[in-house]
Amino acid sequence: MTMHYSRREFLQNTACLTLATAALGRVSPGQAAQAAETLHLGPARSFSHEALIERARLLSRALYSPAPRIMPDIVQQIDYEAWGQIRFKPEQALFANGPQQYPVTFFHVGQFFQKSVRMHLVENGRAREILYSNDYFDMPGDSIARKLPDKTGFAGFRLQESRQREDWRTQDWVAFLGAAYFRTIGALNQYGLSARGVIVDAAEPTPEEFPDFTEFYLEGAAREGDPVIVHALLEGPSLTGAYRFELLRTTGVVQTIEASLFVRKDIARLGLAPLTSMYWFSESEKRRLEDWRPEVHDSDGLAIWTGSGERLWRPLINQPFAVTSSFVDNNPRGFGLLQRDRNFENYLDGVNYERRPSLWVEPLDNWGQGSIQLIELPTDDEIHDNIGVYWRPQEPARAGSTYQLRYRLHWLADEPYPAGVARCVATRIGRGGQPGKPRPRGVYKFSVEFAGASLEPLWGDTVKAHPVITASSGVIKDEFMQPVPGTRRWRAIFDLIPQGDQPVELRLFLQGNGEALTETWLYQFRPV
Repeated sequence: MTMHYSRREFLQNTACLTLATAALGRVSPGQAAQAAETLHLGPARSFSHEALIERARLLSRALYSPAPRIMPDIVQQIDYEAWGQIRFKPEQALFANGPQQYPVTFFHVGQFFQKSVRMHLVENGRAREILYSNDYFDMPGDSIARKLPDKTGFAGFRLQESRQREDWRTQDWVAFLGAAYFRTIGALNQYGLSARGVIVDAAEPTPEEFPDFTEFYLEGAAREGDPVIVHALLEGPSLTGAYRFELLRTTGVVQTIEASLFVRKDIARLGLAPLTSMYWFSESEKRRLEDWRPEVHDSDGLAIWTGSGERLWRPLINQPFAVTSSFVDNNPRGFGLLQRDRNFENYLDGVNYERRPSLWVEPLDNWGQGSIQLIELPTDDEIHDNIGVYWRPQEPARAGSTYQLRYRLHWLADEPYPAGVARCVATRIGRGGQPGKPRPRGVYKFSVEFAGASLEPLWGDTVKAHPVITASSGVIKDEFMQPVPGTRRWRAIFDLIPQGDQPVELRLFLQGNGEALTETWLYQFRPV
């Protein structure tokens, strides 16, 4: 799937936006010779991930130096339209002629991606910088970008599909672009939500900080199906880091990540393994005349698999103001932002919301005590990413602290480890009371639908089930469950009478024979 950047991608990225020479070694003529056919390379230097970690550690003890901006007056003139006319030539791609399987192409700097990122080819413990030239790009003869020098550097990179595919020149599957953002096409060949290296002070009274990936080191995959290895140096005012990505192209995309972080100064809110998405509206709380489409979102809910084994589902909400929700846990098994609704009829849009990836975070070691935190910001359009989720350790992030973590990102159509219970598939909210009678003010009716194999015994009437509902405040009344006509779904229906205008935290699951038949539905409702 070729990445075409819209104004939304620009906005979401701009809102955030040399190794020491060591022991003797030889540069293999293999990759370097092939790359030299298409790209200009710098001298070979020793490289290892351990050395990159040590470099990040030493940088954390020094004054912060922002990523370079080459000729910013020129770059500033490469606006949305001009940047869109600058295309990397696929014949210039790293590995375009082999020997590795997934060619690498590069993004040009521009008004919305002004910081230069240094790119390197790695082979046999040696790294060579990939030197920028505007000859690598197709651009209009009068493009202002032609005034940039060869030291400009790139804004980011992407991995093209395997050279075994005839369409690899136009199809890519991973992109790193803007601050510490990256994303993939998942299992349904469509870009959507993003992941980030780290989050610093999001939803705090002070401005959010956006650390940058400033250097990348690329190791190709020898065979189709082998992982591509990417090393990255992260730098920001409050911390530094070294990352190792193992990128595997499967039916979707799987990324195994090792991160070493070093805190420069105290951080009020540190978020690890963060995800960023967009949620405008769905069937839950769409406002009248908001938009002609039934739903608009990259993700529709947060799924959590707790350390104790409970499965949680929290539908996303377009909040009236910034809201942070915390789900306290110990050694979570996983969490993710999912796009569960795959029905085109619920979107009716040509931008393929029904194909946006679901993204699941799988910790590969014990993360201890902390919380999964969900940030929901208000939005009145689909061009803004307004959803964030991440892991926040319980202990404060103090200057001198270090973090070592391993996790895996699954970019798929669904979560990689399905629960053994039914899952929530719809949340609907309306006026309370009974049809045909005057509807009382201040009463709200909820209909929460579930589907899954664990509900099948209900159809044979061999299991008696009922909804288990709790509310942080207010009164729950008239609760019952029933099959959804024409489907194999069941739904729980209840009325909520809030007390005052404070938000109500709701919790619901279906229980049969003393056991949970469904995941636990969570919702934060604000009376209107």
